[in-house]
Amino acid sequence: MTEPARHTQETLRSRSESVAGSLPALLADAQHLAATILLGEHGRKRHGTGDEFWQYRSAEAGDSLRAIDWRRSARADGFYVRQTEWKAAQSVMIGVDDGQSMTYSGAKTRPAKLRRAQTLAMALAILAIRGGERVGLTRMPDPPRGGEAQLMRMAAALMEETGPDDYALPAPQILPAGARAVFFSDFLGDLAPVEQALGQAADRGVKGALVQVLDPDEERFPFDGRTVFESMAGTLHFETLKAGGLRAAYLQRLAARKDALRKIAARTGWRYHCHHTGDTAEPSLLWLYRALEKGAAA
Repeated sequence: MTEPARHTQETLRSRSESVAGSLPALLADAQHLAATILLGEHGRKRHGTGDEFWQYRSAEAGDSLRAIDWRRSARADGFYVRQTEWKAAQSVMIGVDDGQSMTYSGAKTRPAKLRRAQTLAMALAILAIRGGERVGLTRMPDPPRGGEAQLMRMAAALMEETGPDDYALPAPQILPAGARAVFFSDFLGDLAPVEQALGQAADRGVKGALVQVLDPDEERFPFDGRTVFESMAGTLHFETLKAGGLRAAYLQRLAARKDALRKIAARTGWRYHCHHTGDTAEPSLLWLYRALEKGAAA
């Protein structure tokens, strides 16, 4: 065996062992996180196309006369609509930014943005599959699938080596028509590809959510005095003697970026949510669970 071939084999083996060693921890974290939602939401159902009766609700403007249950309405003062349980299997596509900027953590006590995004993504996938839906990753060429084996495939794909650039572009995969989708990223790079990806998704009837994952240091900019700023990929380098003087301008630009993301989402029927790695993951997962449950309507 030649030296380059041996080196390549050893590198692949080392990477495979690293991925395999990280999978149990990621899956355990995701399963624990998903369990908190399953316990809290036990017994909840979703209305939609189906045959099994779920509940009655008061008629609202826009309901057709055919939708009104006249027998139930005759026993009350108002009009009621009979709702059936949602049964049709849906597809949920998940995208996780694997750019180098996502590997940042401002403190050893906090997870990196990428790890938190991976955990949220897998917990969401667990909830979807246990709800009878199909899930997939935008970085995987395969169509969305159901079953525990798909969870293992997704976890392995998420733990693959991150990309070389500071900011990754949205995966070019065409989303299944009518699917729902979630994109996890810090969204600190160029927003034009994000806007284009959401526009293409909207053309196919895909709605979903943008989840911006930020470290608390990126939110409050606690730096002062002489500070050297360097991007995670090492491509950007900036040194200043008065970092505190940059705080106001930085926070203004961050607020403008968040506002731009909200507007991009609103124009395409998506929703926007910001998650901080210093916070617990449960509230954000619950927000996602309910946002997708409602079809991600704004």
